[in-house]
This record gives sequence, C-alpha cells and structure tokens, in this order.
Amino acid sequence: MSSRGSTFAAFGTAAALLTLTACSSATAGTASGPPGAVPAAAATSSPDAGAPPGAEILGRPGVGEPFKLTIGYTDTPKLDEFEVTVDEVRCGEPLDPKVLAHAADSATVPSPTPTPEDGKQFCVVTMEVLNTGKGEADWSADGASTLNVDDTAYSPTQSDNDLAKAYEEYRSDQGEADPSSGINPGSKGPEHGIFQIPAGDRPTTLWVASAHLLETINGVEPGYLVQLTPTD
Repeated sequence: MSSRGSTFAAFGTAAALLTLTACSSATAGTASGPPGAVPAAAATSSPDAGAPPGAEILGRPGVGEPFKLTIGYTDTPKLDEFEVTVDEVRCGEPLDPKVLAHAADSATVPSPTPTPEDGKQFCVVTMEVLNTGKGEADWSADGASTLNVDDTAYSPTQSDNDLAKAYEEYRSDQGEADPSSGINPGSKGPEHGIFQIPAGDRPTTLWVASAHLLETINGVEPGYLVQLTPTD
C-alpha cells in the first residue's frame, strides 16, 4: 500500500488557495502549449539524463504513450502489472482549487496554506494507471518517481506526497478509482505526483521505476524515462 500519510491537517481554509504557485510543462510533444503553460525546454543532450545511475532504461515513452510496469516480490511469486500513461506535467499554474477546498473542508484543525520551499515551485504530474494483472494491486508514484531537469533529479517530499494524496482523495470522492489504495484487474484511475523544482526551471524528463521504490535490496530498479520535451 502507499506510504503517504494523512493530508488534511496540512491545509488551511479555501480562501487563500488560489495564491499557490504550481509548475507546468507543456506536454503535447511541441514547444507551445495552452495559455499559462510553460514552454517545453530544449531536449537534453544526453538520452540517459534523468535516469538513476546504473538503472536499466526499459523505454523512453512520451506524454500520452502508455508503458508497462511489472512488479515482483522477493517473498511471493506474485506479479503486479500496470499500464501507466503520463497525461501531463503542469508548471506555473495554481494547484487545483477544488482539490484544496475539498482538503480544507475535511481538515479538523486549520493549518497554513501549503507553499513551496523558498526558490522552488510546484509541479503536478497527472497519470492514468490501469491494472493489467491477475489480482487486486496498488501502485503510487510517491516513492517510485523523480521529476528531472536535465541530469538533476527531484524527488517528492513528504508534504508533496500529502498534497498528491489530497488529489487522489478528491478524485476518489468523485467516484474514480484510486490506484494507490488498490484497484482490481481491468480497473483504472488517476495517480498524481507533486514535485518542487527551482522556480523558472522546466522539467525535461520523468523517471518512473518499475517497482514501488526507486531502489530496493536488489539495487536500483529499472524504469522508464518519460520524455517531456520535443525530440525532433
């Protein structure tokens, strides 16, 4: 199951929710995007930049291109299988006000509105996760992904994971399945990752490990280096 903790104590009232800065990477495969989106950065010179050192790169899909995760375990022959599609990575826009209002309404004690660290900005990654395996299984991006600016990798903090969990809980209350809590074969649902990268930077790739963690007792796990920039 996902390691994300409880989220709602981290939020204040909905009044100041639209003041947050989030980050957006235009991910349609071109350098242009919708109003307010940050243009895609130039493609990195190294095709492996963003992958953990020593990791096997299983593929380099683009945004909107599905890829398969196969997750094994040391104590059981069970295999979990998922088809994951990165829908978009957005920077430079507010976090979803509906999500934050939902979180604030559920909070028992008012807390400060979440803000990025000094000199950082939020980036929101949206994925679709389909269970293609033989049994109920869960997967979340919080411990298995990094958002990269060339060869510099940014992992989510615990507070970032709490924000991402707020997205899942909001979507779940809208009737959508939550992959981080477990979904049955043939079921799919949205998964979110929230990262902080330096203000003004634009992400170039997203690393997604074919595992629940980036590194296990077996070493660095293989994964996919999702391309967020034009390749032509």
